[in-house]
Amino acid sequence: MMIRTAQASDAFALSALLTELGYADTAGFISGRLEALIAHQDEVLLIAEAGHTVLGFLSLHFIPQLALAGDFARISYFCVADGERSKGLGQQLLEEAERRAGERGCDRLEVHCHVARTKANQFYQREGYEDAPVYRTKRLATA
Repeated sequence: MMIRTAQASDAFALSALLTELGYADTAGFISGRLEALIAHQDEVLLIAEAGHTVLGFLSLHFIPQLALAGDFARISYFCVADGERSKGLGQQLLEEAERRAGERGCDRLEVHCHVARTKANQFYQREGYEDAPVYRTKRLATA
């Protein structure tokens, strides 16, 4: 198993993994989103693969801070294929994300995980992640 950065050719595999997370119907736009994320200077999309098979991914954003000395990184999407879970792959992806965040000067890594994702939340707790204050969102009208 190896961890590498995403390539445009990963679009189909990423769409399939996003479907496992409950995000169906990404096939129509995933290629464009993937290209934008690959090109973005504050984004790293990590791919875990064995042979030529994508087994998981982690999307990591770097966010500079104004009032704090260190920056932080945020995991926005993280998925290991259903048949590959509980084999250490997620831990390896997370360790690589933490290493890259540290290289970028981040002193914190955060992840937002819905309470319904019981096993994912247990995983984060085992990895040392703590509950944080309420996170709020607002939907904006798009052009």
